[in-house]
Amino acid sequence: MLRENIERVLEEIRPSLQADGGDVELVSVEDGVVKVRFLGGCSGCPFRAMTLKAGVERYLKEKLLEVKEVISV
Repeated sequence: MLRENIERVLEEIRPSLQADGGDVELVSVEDGVVKVRFLGGCSGCPFRAMTLKAGVERYLKEKLLEVKEVISV
């Protein structure tokens, strides 16, 4: 159930990433740790770490209390 909820929330984030030529993919979820992979323009972006923590992680934690951390793989 958590995986499906994470996918739903990522769908809300995707338009912002896709507007800059990128995307995000859910890789796995384990014990509240969400692993994502940045795609397209996001994969080599120098602001990727900021997007991960201040964008994706913050938004997922706001929407889903079970999320403890988001990391990029």
